[in-house]
Amino acid sequence: METIKALVIDDTIVYRKIVGDVLKEIPGVEVIGTANNGKIALSKIASLKPDLITLDIEMPEVNGIEVLEKLKDMPNAPIAVMLSTLTQQGSEMTIKALELGAFDFVPKPSEGKMAENMKKVKDAILPIIEGFKRRKATQRKIRERIHQKPVQSKAGVTKKTISTIKKSAIPAKSEIVGIGISTGGPNALTKMIPMLPANFKAPILIVQHMPPLFTASLANSLNNKSNLQVKEAENGDIVEPGRVLIAPGGKQMKIVAAADGITRKIKITDDPPENSCKPSVDYLFRSIAQYYVGRSTGVIMTGMGSDGSKGLVQMKNSGSTVIAQNEETCTVYGMPKEPTESGIADVIAPLDKIAEEIVKTIIS
Repeated sequence: METIKALVIDDTIVYRKIVGDVLKEIPGVEVIGTANNGKIALSKIASLKPDLITLDIEMPEVNGIEVLEKLKDMPNAPIAVMLSTLTQQGSEMTIKALELGAFDFVPKPSEGKMAENMKKVKDAILPIIEGFKRRKATQRKIRERIHQKPVQSKAGVTKKTISTIKKSAIPAKSEIVGIGISTGGPNALTKMIPMLPANFKAPILIVQHMPPLFTASLANSLNNKSNLQVKEAENGDIVEPGRVLIAPGGKQMKIVAAADGITRKIKITDDPPENSCKPSVDYLFRSIAQYYVGRSTGVIMTGMGSDGSKGLVQMKNSGSTVIAQNEETCTVYGMPKEPTESGIADVIAPLDKIAEEIVKTIIS
């Protein structure tokens, strides 16, 4: 098994110890050093060449955001897992970090004994490490494909080309778009949502796996960058064209009928998690399948796990169009994998083409 070399960066000795000890317990991970500020961290990243860094945001001299900005210009830069405080300011800074390309984040426990906090950090960081391993495996497969000679079909079209143009000529008919996304989501949405035109004629409902506070910060950030209105959904919000509603963290979101039987509105519930997710993509997609039979587009994008797969099947069975992000542009190729491999995806598109494909499906 290939070893993941990790560097722990935090100005607090307590968290350097907590995170360092947690990482040391994970098979296949080696902690190769620590740093107590961003300036020292950049020097150690250059000399030690870690695969992964855990990065605090608020640090003296050079903060975590500044470190990320430096990493963008660094060849073979490590992935960054942010350590985030569960505050309004912490959520806003974390969203900025994720939009800059940070892989994911771990909430910093604000209270409790050392052993309890170690367990919280371990529970949060274990799936992230597993996601990083899958990402490395995906990148290795992609490199192998690049070096292989494409297999020609009888028509002279490569198999790779067939997978990316499958059923691309789809009639425009949708009246609503549902998007499911997780790891790598803020960065992907920051690139994709601003590509949608100001006259977009359908509502967009998004489930991004995140805790409370963070979804509101994400919505505010996207609203400032986009042609469309983007907000965190509230109970009773009307589902209307040109509006992007993001499910609030720690809650479930679905569509219900308004009193007039025609208007559709948002219902926010405290129903249990599905696929260990709250909000859950499946939970939203089921309601879209029910209320927009044959008139919706389901989009599944980068993320760990399989949340959204069952809901997409229901949407597909009710006549919806399904768009999946391709493997090459996903931060983690988890959520789009099953819909792609099972054949229910009508379009498999790279990140920079998803907005264009969505627009093609909408009633003009």
